[in-house]
Amino acid sequence: MRHRGLLPPILAGLVSAVVGYASSFTVVLAGLRAVGATPAQAASGLLALCLAIAATAIGLGLRYRMPISIAWSTPGAALLVATGPVQGGFPAAVGAFLIAAALMVLAGLVPWLARAIAAIPRPIAGAMLAGVILSLCTAPVRAVVELPLLATPVILVWAVLFRLARQWAVPGALAAAVIAIAVHGPGGGLSGAALRPSALLTPPTLNPSVLVSIAVPLFLVTMAAQNVPGMAVMATYGYEPPLRPLLVTTGLASALAAPFGAHAVNLAAITAALTAGPDTHPDPRRRWVATVALGAGQLTLGLGASLAMALVLLSPPLLVIAVAGLALLPALGSSLANAVTEPEGREAAVVTFVVTASGTTILGIGSAFWGLVAGGLTALLLHRRRPSPPAPAEAPPLVAAPSGDPR
Repeated sequence: MRHRGLLPPILAGLVSAVVGYASSFTVVLAGLRAVGATPAQAASGLLALCLAIAATAIGLGLRYRMPISIAWSTPGAALLVATGPVQGGFPAAVGAFLIAAALMVLAGLVPWLARAIAAIPRPIAGAMLAGVILSLCTAPVRAVVELPLLATPVILVWAVLFRLARQWAVPGALAAAVIAIAVHGPGGGLSGAALRPSALLTPPTLNPSVLVSIAVPLFLVTMAAQNVPGMAVMATYGYEPPLRPLLVTTGLASALAAPFGAHAVNLAAITAALTAGPDTHPDPRRRWVATVALGAGQLTLGLGASLAMALVLLSPPLLVIAVAGLALLPALGSSLANAVTEPEGREAAVVTFVVTASGTTILGIGSAFWGLVAGGLTALLLHRRRPSPPAPAEAPPLVAAPSGDPR
């Protein structure tokens, strides 16, 4: 009976691992390749991310006995796609990954830094993330026009599954893409591809412009779009793990994995509900088992990182980006909602979105950073001081009541 009681959370954790991996590994590989990684380095980065997630999820699950789901930073990977080639190549990007990890550790050790990040207006943070992922989310439309035989079945499968079983929509679209590539793709398939997992060490270099265009925005989007929502999801189901140790742990894991090409690991936001919800187990005290199972699943999936890279290389780049864009559509919707829902600060959010989505690089620094700067300056420019409340009217002088008055 005890083993039967453990089966549901184990299955929930494995499903969460498969859904999280299949939904966004194309974003990760595309992001690493965009900032200069070779196919072997990108596969190494994916492997390092899976190993870091596995170790962190299992360790935190056993330590706190809570379903603390860990994932890679999908918005961070989208940021890398939007940033593109950087000065100094992939070693400079790895240096930026290390600095972003150090900032995460610092946020856990220094309370005021975490409070400062939380103080960034939600419209501006949402607008920056929306601007980062916009180009990815338009890729499915471009793919239908340029690759109709490959892209149309993928989008149809995604649409049907999004209606019937939303969590399987992107994995289903990925499966449809693999089938389409097998049918219409080049001959030879995976023959000759190196499929054995391999970890490659990339010595980091520090380039000031890359640190500003990657490290700072990567830290900010990971905090705003992953860690904060991840804590909110857990609180929804009655769990309140200590945030500061979690930031330190995920930051250290990111730092250890960065030299092998990993950009960032953090609290899961989307898949957290798959392990923390009541469907995992009726008893909230047993749901932590799902986190351990998630870690074991990610460890297994990581061994197929080279296979994943080989499949991506077989497909047209636009099709890979289209699948990634489908995975990011929900994130785009929530980011735009955060950006424009509140009337106060809407103009600053729009400026942030436009500058970030422009993809413009100034002084070697990417548009995500300039979007934050432009949005912040706009917010200061349009800030209206609240009128001070009127002073209370002066009370009339007291007059002595006549004799017999009830006062």
